[in-house]
Amino acid sequence: MNNEVNAYKKGLFYTAFSYMLWGVLPLYWKLIHDVTSEEILAHRIFWSFLFMLALLTFFKEWPNVTDVCKKMVKQPSLVLLLILSSVLISINWFVYIWAVNHEHLIETSLGYYINPLISVLLGMIFFKEKLNIWQKLSFIIAGIGVLYMTINYGQIPFIAMTLAISFGLYGLAKKMTKLSSGIGLTFETLVVTPIAIIYLLMLALQGEMKFLQFDIATNLLLIGAGVATAVPLLLFASGAQRIPLFMVGVLQYIAPTITLIIGVVLYKEPFTITELITFSCIWTALLLFTLSNSRHFKKVAIKIKKPNSLEM
Repeated sequence: MNNEVNAYKKGLFYTAFSYMLWGVLPLYWKLIHDVTSEEILAHRIFWSFLFMLALLTFFKEWPNVTDVCKKMVKQPSLVLLLILSSVLISINWFVYIWAVNHEHLIETSLGYYINPLISVLLGMIFFKEKLNIWQKLSFIIAGIGVLYMTINYGQIPFIAMTLAISFGLYGLAKKMTKLSSGIGLTFETLVVTPIAIIYLLMLALQGEMKFLQFDIATNLLLIGAGVATAVPLLLFASGAQRIPLFMVGVLQYIAPTITLIIGVVLYKEPFTITELITFSCIWTALLLFTLSNSRHFKKVAIKIKKPNSLEM
């Protein structure tokens, strides 16, 4: 019993801490805002790959890597899924870095608030998962919020939707590959590392690469992008295995909440009535969706779906 309690506490701490790290990650990218988003992305990919190689060696995971390689030979579809997931996470990383360093922190937080709903929608499409009445209502309310922002801005919140959709599709691809987070991230970065190296070499030949030209702190931060990427992911993978899925769902709102607070309080990004109404819709939708799995809400949903017939 004590072992189960300790495992639960560890899972809770690891998962919550991973989301806290993701929440404050914008502060990291802000420290190197003088470097272009493209170069930051290239360094993030390259150093993440090297860091994962070091971790695989330290934890003696190479036999498992060999098994995955054999599996790829037998299942070419796995290779395609890994390529797809690497492209999706690269898009997500680039948009996120660009948005953070161009004063769009609030919209990035909106994207990660919407992400759980996108994931559920993908589950409906690809795994035929069904929603109850409260979950359907949460989608309608969230849709109203996004539509309201779109009408008021005259355009779709591109950053938020790109982040939500790319990460949702990435999660779907990860679910289908069924690889551990460490090995999965290693192969994902392996796919795009050659592109990152070529890009960095081109920058160097053109004399436009900032790496090694800036101060030591900037160079170390660019190298550390690999650690900043991998550590939260590995903490999450370890923690999520120890706690119920609904608790993971509740904790996932830590990251966008921290990001939203950083954007509004620290960087003074405008939070107008439009953002307030949009976020209120999203928060209401998420609250409904989170509560939809409770017994009380399920009972009410059944009563609404199957109203009592009048006695004759």
